[in-house]
Amino acid sequence: MSIFGRLSFKDQAFQLREDAILDAATRILAGKGFDLMTMDDVAGEVGISKPSLYKHFKSKGELVGAAMIRLIDGALAFLDALPDDLTAMGRLRALLEWALTVRLQGGLPFLPSTSPAVRDMLLRNLPYVARVLKLNGRLKGMVVEAKKAGDLNSDLPDDVILFSYYARTCDPAVEYLRVYGKLDDATIVSRMLDVCFQGIGAERA
Repeated sequence: MSIFGRLSFKDQAFQLREDAILDAATRILAGKGFDLMTMDDVAGEVGISKPSLYKHFKSKGELVGAAMIRLIDGALAFLDALPDDLTAMGRLRALLEWALTVRLQGGLPFLPSTSPAVRDMLLRNLPYVARVLKLNGRLKGMVVEAKKAGDLNSDLPDDVILFSYYARTCDPAVEYLRVYGKLDDATIVSRMLDVCFQGIGAERA
């Protein structure tokens, strides 16, 4: 039974509106960033009054924290759904493909990388921090496993690989390729995966 099957009609409506609020906040964050986003923007995007918005989230910080938690939960759920026999390298590649696709659809605002104030705000959000640590632990485990399998450079420290991997999810090259390279989204994702896992140097015989 789905979660909605256990909720009253009123609670279902409340949850659907909250999902719409988080969708709107994510789109606005991806387009305008945290500093320029206002609660008026979000309420207008959803088509509700600001008092109705505050029934769900008491502040912009709380709303952004909830949006980022949902994003990380989505990444964890994606990993859980991957085939058990997929290699660690295959899982790393699949997750990056997912993240880049979500980003190109306007659903991946990587806020901590853009503002120390936002980073500090999110670090005070304990549910967010718990999710980040969980995802980071799983990714680090995959990096270690992929290095042992010979699929990643064993001379590079784990954290260098891991943070380089994170950087690919917020690389501005994605926007440049869309605007100036005039590539479609599927090609952009494919090329970014090639750059991440194969590099830009020519192969030597």
